Amino acid sequence: MATACGANDSSRASSTSTAILGAVEEIASPAPPGSKMPFVIADDSGAAYVSWTEQRADSSFAIRLAKWNGATWDSSRTIAADRPFFVNWADFPAITMLGNGDLAAHWLEREGTGTYAYGIRTVRSRDDGRSWSAPVTPHTDGLPAEHGFVSLWADGSRNLGLVWLDGRKSAMKDSTREMTIRTAVVRDDGTLTRDAVLDARSCDCCQTSTAKGSNGRVIVYRDRSAKDIRDIAIVRELVSGWSPPVLVHADDWYYPGCPVNGPQVAASGKTVVVAWYTAAHDTARVLVATSTDGGATFGAPVRVDEGDPIGRVSVVLDSRAEPIVAWLEQRSADEAEILLRRVTGATVGETRSLARTSGARQSGFPRLAVLRDTLLATWTTTKPAPQVHVARIPLSSSAR
Repeated sequence: MATACGANDSSRASSTSTAILGAVEEIASPAPPGSKMPFVIADDSGAAYVSWTEQRADSSFAIRLAKWNGATWDSSRTIAADRPFFVNWADFPAITMLGNGDLAAHWLEREGTGTYAYGIRTVRSRDDGRSWSAPVTPHTDGLPAEHGFVSLWADGSRNLGLVWLDGRKSAMKDSTREMTIRTAVVRDDGTLTRDAVLDARSCDCCQTSTAKGSNGRVIVYRDRSAKDIRDIAIVRELVSGWSPPVLVHADDWYYPGCPVNGPQVAASGKTVVVAWYTAAHDTARVLVATSTDGGATFGAPVRVDEGDPIGRVSVVLDSRAEPIVAWLEQRSADEAEILLRRVTGATVGETRSLARTSGARQSGFPRLAVLRDTLLATWTTTKPAPQVHVARIPLSSSAR
Protein backbone atom coordinates (compact mmCIF):
# COMPACT_ATOMS: atom_id res chain seq x y z
CA MET A 1 0.00 0.00 0.00
CA ALA A 2 1.21 3.52 -0.78
CA THR A 3 1.89 6.08 1.92
CA ALA A 4 0.55 9.61 2.14
CA CYS A 5 3.33 10.74 4.42
CA GLY A 6 6.26 12.88 3.38
CA ALA A 7 8.76 11.20 5.72
CA ASN A 8 9.27 7.76 7.19
CA ASP A 9 10.73 8.59 10.61
CA SER A 10 8.58 9.68 13.53
CA SER A 11 10.07 12.54 15.51
CA ARG A 12 9.56 13.62 19.09
CA ALA A 13 8.51 17.25 19.11
CA SER A 14 10.01 19.89 21.33
CA SER A 15 7.94 21.20 24.23
CA THR A 16 7.18 24.80 25.05
CA SER A 17 4.79 26.73 27.26
CA THR A 18 3.37 28.67 24.31
CA ALA A 19 1.03 25.79 23.46
CA ILE A 20 -0.46 25.11 26.89
CA LEU A 21 -4.13 24.60 27.65
CA GLY A 22 -6.16 26.19 30.43
CA ALA A 23 -6.93 24.55 33.75
CA VAL A 24 -9.19 21.50 33.86
CA GLU A 25 -12.56 22.14 35.53
CA GLU A 26 -14.62 19.04 36.12
CA ILE A 27 -18.37 19.68 35.94
CA ALA A 28 -21.25 17.61 37.25
CA SER A 29 -21.83 14.50 35.19
CA PRO A 30 -25.34 13.80 33.85
CA ALA A 31 -24.69 10.05 34.02
CA PRO A 32 -25.38 8.08 37.21
CA PRO A 33 -22.89 5.67 38.80
CA GLY A 34 -22.55 2.49 36.81
CA SER A 35 -22.44 4.36 33.49
CA LYS A 36 -19.62 4.05 30.96
CA MET A 37 -18.59 4.50 27.32
CA PRO A 38 -19.37 8.23 26.98
CA PHE A 39 -19.42 10.18 23.72
CA VAL A 40 -19.59 13.98 23.28
CA ILE A 41 -20.50 16.36 20.46
CA ALA A 42 -20.99 20.14 20.33
CA ASP A 43 -22.93 22.39 17.97
CA ASP A 44 -22.63 25.99 16.79
CA SER A 45 -25.44 27.22 19.05
CA GLY A 46 -23.34 26.75 22.18
CA ALA A 47 -24.94 23.46 23.22
CA ALA A 48 -23.28 20.10 23.71
CA TYR A 49 -24.56 16.55 24.08
CA VAL A 50 -23.09 13.64 26.03
CA SER A 51 -24.31 10.08 25.54
CA TRP A 52 -23.43 7.01 27.60
CA THR A 53 -24.32 3.39 28.27
CA GLU A 54 -26.12 3.01 31.61
CA GLN A 55 -26.52 -0.21 33.55
CA ARG A 56 -29.82 -0.22 35.43
CA ALA A 57 -30.74 -1.82 38.74
CA ASP A 58 -32.02 -4.97 37.03
CA SER A 59 -28.67 -5.30 35.17
CA SER A 60 -30.23 -4.33 31.84
CA PHE A 61 -28.73 -1.51 29.79
CA ALA A 62 -29.98 1.74 28.30
CA ILE A 63 -28.35 4.21 25.91
CA ARG A 64 -28.91 7.69 27.35
CA LEU A 65 -28.20 11.31 26.42
CA ALA A 66 -28.18 14.74 28.07
CA LYS A 67 -27.79 18.28 26.70
CA TRP A 68 -25.45 20.91 28.14
CA ASN A 69 -26.57 24.53 27.64
CA GLY A 70 -23.32 26.08 28.81
CA ALA A 71 -24.27 26.15 32.48
CA THR A 72 -26.37 23.09 33.33
CA TRP A 73 -27.56 19.74 32.00
CA ASP A 74 -31.16 19.24 31.00
CA SER A 75 -33.04 16.11 31.99
CA SER A 76 -31.54 12.92 30.62
CA ARG A 77 -33.22 11.30 27.63
CA THR A 78 -33.32 7.66 26.59
CA ILE A 79 -32.13 6.81 23.09
CA ALA A 80 -32.83 3.09 23.44
CA ALA A 81 -33.57 0.56 26.19
CA ASP A 82 -34.87 -3.01 26.64
CA ARG A 83 -33.16 -4.29 23.52
CA PRO A 84 -30.64 -7.13 22.97
CA PHE A 85 -27.67 -4.78 23.14
CA PHE A 86 -24.16 -5.92 22.40
CA VAL A 87 -22.19 -4.05 25.07
CA ASN A 88 -18.45 -3.89 24.51
CA TRP A 89 -15.85 -1.60 26.08
CA ALA A 90 -14.24 -0.72 22.74
CA ASP A 91 -17.21 -0.81 20.34
CA PHE A 92 -19.53 1.79 21.80
CA PRO A 93 -22.55 3.90 20.73
CA ALA A 94 -22.11 7.35 19.21
CA ILE A 95 -24.21 10.39 18.40
CA THR A 96 -24.05 13.13 15.77
CA MET A 97 -26.05 16.14 14.61
CA LEU A 98 -27.45 16.21 11.08
CA GLY A 99 -27.44 19.23 8.82
CA ASN A 100 -31.05 20.15 9.61
CA GLY A 101 -30.50 19.97 13.39
CA ASP A 102 -31.85 16.45 13.90
CA LEU A 103 -29.87 14.17 16.19
CA ALA A 104 -28.76 10.72 15.09
CA ALA A 105 -27.36 7.83 17.10
CA HIS A 106 -26.27 4.25 16.73
CA TRP A 107 -25.85 1.22 18.96
CA LEU A 108 -25.13 -2.50 18.51
CA GLU A 109 -27.50 -5.47 18.89
CA ARG A 110 -26.92 -9.21 19.00
CA GLU A 111 -27.95 -11.01 15.81
CA GLY A 112 -27.13 -14.59 16.63
CA THR A 113 -25.66 -16.93 19.21
CA GLY A 114 -22.03 -16.32 18.28
CA THR A 115 -19.89 -14.21 20.59
CA TYR A 116 -19.35 -11.57 17.91
CA ALA A 117 -22.57 -11.91 15.95
CA TYR A 118 -24.01 -8.42 16.18
CA GLY A 119 -25.30 -5.64 13.99
CA ILE A 120 -25.67 -1.87 13.83
CA ARG A 121 -28.87 0.06 14.52
CA THR A 122 -29.26 3.75 13.65
CA VAL A 123 -32.01 6.10 14.80
CA ARG A 124 -32.77 9.81 14.53
CA SER A 125 -34.62 12.37 16.62
CA ARG A 126 -36.44 15.43 15.30
CA ASP A 127 -37.21 16.83 18.77
CA ASP A 128 -33.77 17.21 20.39
CA GLY A 129 -33.59 13.64 21.66
CA ARG A 130 -36.99 13.39 23.36
CA SER A 131 -38.22 10.72 20.94
CA TRP A 132 -36.50 8.54 18.36
CA SER A 133 -37.37 6.85 15.09
CA ALA A 134 -37.61 3.13 14.50
CA PRO A 135 -34.11 1.59 14.16
CA VAL A 136 -32.56 1.08 10.72
CA THR A 137 -29.88 -1.53 10.01
CA PRO A 138 -27.38 -0.16 7.45
CA HIS A 139 -25.92 -3.54 6.39
CA THR A 140 -28.01 -5.92 4.30
CA ASP A 141 -25.98 -9.14 4.31
CA GLY A 142 -28.16 -10.73 7.02
CA LEU A 143 -25.24 -12.83 8.27
CA PRO A 144 -24.47 -13.58 11.94
CA ALA A 145 -21.18 -11.70 11.92
CA GLU A 146 -19.51 -8.68 13.46
CA HIS A 147 -20.69 -5.25 12.27
CA GLY A 148 -19.43 -2.42 14.42
CA PHE A 149 -16.79 0.21 15.25
CA VAL A 150 -19.02 2.83 13.64
CA SER A 151 -18.37 6.47 12.84
CA LEU A 152 -21.30 8.74 11.96
CA TRP A 153 -21.64 12.00 10.02
CA ALA A 154 -24.22 14.34 8.56
CA ASP A 155 -24.60 13.67 4.85
CA GLY A 156 -26.23 16.81 3.47
CA SER A 157 -29.09 18.28 5.49
CA ARG A 158 -31.15 15.16 6.22
CA ASN A 159 -29.15 12.01 5.57
CA LEU A 160 -26.86 10.04 7.87
CA GLY A 161 -23.54 8.70 6.64
CA LEU A 162 -21.66 5.96 8.44
CA VAL A 163 -18.59 3.79 8.13
CA TRP A 164 -18.02 0.53 9.98
CA LEU A 165 -15.94 -2.63 10.29
CA ASP A 166 -17.79 -5.46 8.58
CA GLY A 167 -17.13 -9.15 9.30
CA ARG A 168 -19.49 -10.80 6.83
CA LYS A 169 -16.56 -12.63 5.20
CA SER A 170 -16.10 -14.61 8.40
CA ALA A 171 -19.67 -15.93 8.13
CA MET A 172 -19.49 -16.88 4.47
CA LYS A 173 -18.77 -20.50 3.60
CA ASP A 174 -15.20 -21.05 2.36
CA SER A 175 -14.42 -17.35 2.78
CA THR A 176 -11.35 -15.76 4.28
CA ARG A 177 -11.72 -14.53 7.85
CA GLU A 178 -11.09 -10.88 7.08
CA MET A 179 -12.74 -7.67 8.20
CA THR A 180 -13.60 -5.04 5.63
CA ILE A 181 -14.29 -1.30 5.80
CA ARG A 182 -17.75 -0.46 4.48
CA THR A 183 -19.79 2.70 4.21
CA ALA A 184 -23.41 3.58 3.46
CA VAL A 185 -25.90 6.42 3.78
CA VAL A 186 -29.24 6.17 5.57
CA ARG A 187 -31.73 8.52 3.94
CA ASP A 188 -34.25 10.59 5.86
CA ASP A 189 -36.94 7.99 5.07
CA GLY A 190 -34.82 5.10 6.39
CA THR A 191 -33.82 3.68 3.02
CA LEU A 192 -30.18 2.95 2.17
CA THR A 193 -27.93 4.27 -0.56
CA ARG A 194 -24.25 4.48 -1.57
CA ASP A 195 -23.20 1.21 0.02
CA ALA A 196 -19.52 0.68 -0.77
CA VAL A 197 -16.47 -1.32 0.29
CA LEU A 198 -13.58 1.03 1.06
CA ASP A 199 -10.98 -1.59 1.99
CA ALA A 200 -11.25 -5.36 1.52
CA ARG A 201 -8.89 -6.19 4.42
CA SER A 202 -8.60 -4.20 7.63
CA CYS A 203 -7.64 -4.70 11.25
CA ASP A 204 -10.24 -6.68 13.17
CA CYS A 205 -11.47 -4.46 16.01
CA CYS A 206 -9.97 -0.97 15.95
CA GLN A 207 -12.15 2.13 15.91
CA THR A 208 -12.80 4.06 12.71
CA SER A 209 -12.95 7.86 12.53
CA THR A 210 -14.11 10.49 10.04
CA ALA A 211 -13.99 14.25 9.48
CA LYS A 212 -14.78 16.73 6.74
CA GLY A 213 -12.75 19.72 5.61
CA SER A 214 -12.96 22.00 2.60
CA ASN A 215 -11.51 19.32 0.32
CA GLY A 216 -14.13 16.74 1.34
CA ARG A 217 -14.63 13.91 3.80
CA VAL A 218 -11.88 11.58 4.97
CA ILE A 219 -12.06 8.27 6.83
CA VAL A 220 -9.21 6.72 8.82
CA TYR A 221 -8.82 3.24 10.27
CA ARG A 222 -6.18 0.64 11.08
CA ASP A 223 -5.26 -1.33 7.98
CA ARG A 224 -4.02 -4.92 7.84
CA SER A 225 -1.63 -5.98 5.12
CA ALA A 226 -1.14 -9.51 3.85
CA LYS A 227 1.90 -9.68 6.18
CA ASP A 228 -0.07 -8.42 9.23
CA ILE A 229 1.37 -4.91 9.15
CA ARG A 230 -1.26 -2.84 10.99
CA ASP A 231 -0.64 0.80 10.15
CA ILE A 232 -3.14 3.64 9.77
CA ALA A 233 -4.85 4.15 6.41
CA ILE A 234 -6.94 6.98 5.00
CA VAL A 235 -9.51 7.20 2.21
CA ARG A 236 -10.86 10.46 0.78
CA GLU A 237 -14.22 11.23 -0.79
CA LEU A 238 -13.54 12.63 -4.25
CA VAL A 239 -15.86 13.83 -7.01
CA SER A 240 -15.37 10.45 -8.66
CA GLY A 241 -16.04 8.51 -5.44
CA TRP A 242 -13.89 7.17 -2.63
CA SER A 243 -10.15 7.12 -3.22
CA PRO A 244 -8.05 3.98 -2.83
CA PRO A 245 -6.64 3.66 0.69
CA VAL A 246 -3.13 4.93 1.43
CA LEU A 247 -1.12 4.91 4.64
CA VAL A 248 -0.94 8.04 6.75
CA HIS A 249 2.54 6.92 7.78
CA ALA A 250 4.54 3.73 7.31
CA ASP A 251 5.09 2.73 10.95
CA ASP A 252 5.65 -0.89 9.85
CA TRP A 253 3.90 -2.34 12.91
CA TYR A 254 3.83 -6.10 12.60
CA TYR A 255 1.21 -7.44 15.00
CA PRO A 256 -0.40 -10.88 14.61
CA GLY A 257 -3.61 -9.81 16.37
CA CYS A 258 -5.76 -6.76 16.90
CA PRO A 259 -4.53 -4.04 19.31
CA VAL A 260 -8.08 -2.62 19.74
CA ASN A 261 -6.64 0.87 19.41
CA GLY A 262 -7.96 2.83 16.45
CA PRO A 263 -6.99 6.25 15.06
CA GLN A 264 -8.89 9.52 15.28
CA VAL A 265 -9.10 12.34 12.74
CA ALA A 266 -10.13 16.02 12.78
CA ALA A 267 -10.35 18.53 9.92
CA SER A 268 -10.72 22.26 9.33
CA GLY A 269 -10.36 23.84 5.90
CA LYS A 270 -7.56 22.01 4.13
CA THR A 271 -5.99 20.89 7.41
CA VAL A 272 -6.49 17.24 8.33
CA VAL A 273 -4.91 15.85 11.50
CA VAL A 274 -4.69 12.16 12.41
CA ALA A 275 -3.70 10.85 15.85
CA TRP A 276 -2.96 7.20 16.56
CA TYR A 277 -1.18 4.64 18.71
CA THR A 278 1.51 2.33 17.43
CA ALA A 279 3.99 -0.08 18.97
CA ALA A 280 6.05 -0.61 15.86
CA HIS A 281 9.55 -1.94 16.47
CA ASP A 282 8.70 -2.59 20.14
CA THR A 283 8.27 1.10 20.98
CA ALA A 284 4.82 2.28 22.11
CA ARG A 285 4.02 5.78 20.85
CA VAL A 286 1.15 8.18 20.31
CA LEU A 287 1.72 10.04 17.06
CA VAL A 288 0.07 13.02 15.36
CA ALA A 289 0.44 13.78 11.64
CA THR A 290 -0.86 16.83 9.78
CA SER A 291 -1.95 17.31 6.18
CA THR A 292 -2.40 20.73 4.61
CA ASP A 293 -3.93 19.43 1.37
CA GLY A 294 -7.08 17.77 2.62
CA GLY A 295 -5.50 14.44 3.54
CA ALA A 296 -3.74 13.74 0.24
CA THR A 297 -0.28 13.88 1.86
CA PHE A 298 0.98 14.14 5.43
CA GLY A 299 4.07 15.54 7.06
CA ALA A 300 6.28 13.53 9.41
CA PRO A 301 4.37 12.57 12.56
CA VAL A 302 5.04 14.20 15.92
CA ARG A 303 5.27 12.09 19.06
CA VAL A 304 3.15 13.39 21.96
CA ASP A 305 3.19 10.70 24.66
CA GLU A 306 5.35 10.67 27.79
CA GLY A 307 7.06 7.35 27.21
CA ASP A 308 4.60 4.63 28.26
CA PRO A 309 1.31 5.17 26.41
CA ILE A 310 -1.66 2.82 26.36
CA GLY A 311 -3.18 4.80 23.47
CA ARG A 312 -6.99 5.12 23.08
CA VAL A 313 -6.60 8.53 21.46
CA SER A 314 -9.01 11.36 20.73
CA VAL A 315 -8.23 14.49 18.70
CA VAL A 316 -9.96 17.78 17.89
CA LEU A 317 -8.86 21.06 16.28
CA ASP A 318 -9.10 24.48 17.92
CA SER A 319 -10.05 27.71 16.12
CA ARG A 320 -6.50 27.96 14.73
CA ALA A 321 -6.73 24.42 13.34
CA GLU A 322 -4.18 23.23 15.92
CA PRO A 323 -4.73 19.72 17.26
CA ILE A 324 -5.48 18.85 20.87
CA VAL A 325 -4.89 15.20 21.66
CA ALA A 326 -6.06 13.01 24.55
CA TRP A 327 -4.69 9.57 25.38
CA LEU A 328 -4.03 7.16 28.24
CA GLU A 329 -0.54 6.93 29.73
CA GLN A 330 0.45 4.00 31.95
CA ARG A 331 1.57 5.17 35.42
CA SER A 332 1.81 1.91 37.38
CA ALA A 333 0.82 -1.73 37.06
CA ASP A 334 -2.84 -0.92 37.80
CA GLU A 335 -3.17 2.81 37.17
CA ALA A 336 -3.20 5.07 34.13
CA GLU A 337 -3.58 8.79 33.56
CA ILE A 338 -5.66 10.55 30.91
CA LEU A 339 -3.52 13.30 29.40
CA LEU A 340 -4.15 16.23 27.05
CA ARG A 341 -1.72 18.11 24.85
CA ARG A 342 -1.94 20.78 22.17
CA VAL A 343 0.36 20.46 19.18
CA THR A 344 1.58 23.58 17.38
CA GLY A 345 3.53 22.60 14.28
CA ALA A 346 6.44 20.51 15.54
CA THR A 347 5.96 21.75 19.10
CA VAL A 348 3.96 19.97 21.79
CA GLY A 349 2.52 21.89 24.71
CA GLU A 350 2.60 21.02 28.35
CA THR A 351 0.46 18.05 29.34
CA ARG A 352 -2.79 18.57 31.18
CA SER A 353 -4.03 15.70 33.33
CA LEU A 354 -7.74 14.95 33.16
CA ALA A 355 -7.78 12.18 35.73
CA ARG A 356 -6.20 9.05 37.07
CA THR A 357 -8.03 5.90 36.10
CA SER A 358 -7.43 2.24 35.50
CA GLY A 359 -5.53 1.11 32.46
CA ALA A 360 -7.91 -1.84 32.19
CA ARG A 361 -10.45 -2.17 29.41
CA GLN A 362 -13.38 -0.86 31.46
CA SER A 363 -11.82 2.61 31.58
CA GLY A 364 -12.64 2.84 27.89
CA PHE A 365 -11.76 5.71 25.58
CA PRO A 366 -11.73 9.44 26.42
CA ARG A 367 -13.58 11.65 23.97
CA LEU A 368 -13.24 15.37 23.14
CA ALA A 369 -15.33 18.11 21.51
CA VAL A 370 -14.77 21.84 20.97
CA LEU A 371 -17.53 24.16 22.19
CA ARG A 372 -16.59 27.64 20.99
CA ASP A 373 -13.54 28.64 23.07
CA THR A 374 -13.76 25.62 25.40
CA LEU A 375 -12.65 22.03 25.17
CA LEU A 376 -15.11 19.46 26.52
CA ALA A 377 -13.74 16.11 27.62
CA THR A 378 -15.53 13.01 28.85
CA TRP A 379 -14.07 9.76 30.18
CA THR A 380 -14.74 6.81 32.48
CA THR A 381 -13.23 5.85 35.82
CA THR A 382 -13.71 2.33 37.15
CA LYS A 383 -13.43 2.40 40.95
CA PRO A 384 -15.40 1.79 43.09
CA ALA A 385 -17.82 1.45 40.15
CA PRO A 386 -17.81 2.75 36.56
CA GLN A 387 -18.54 6.48 36.38
CA VAL A 388 -18.72 8.91 33.46
CA HIS A 389 -16.97 12.25 34.01
CA VAL A 390 -17.12 15.53 32.10
CA ALA A 391 -14.73 18.49 32.23
CA ARG A 392 -14.20 21.78 30.42
CA ILE A 393 -10.82 23.29 29.64
CA PRO A 394 -10.30 26.83 28.27
CA LEU A 395 -8.62 26.82 24.88
CA SER A 396 -6.28 29.60 25.91
CA SER A 397 -2.58 29.60 25.13
CA SER A 398 -1.94 31.81 28.13
CA ALA A 399 -4.20 30.23 30.76
CA ARG A 400 -2.46 28.31 33.51
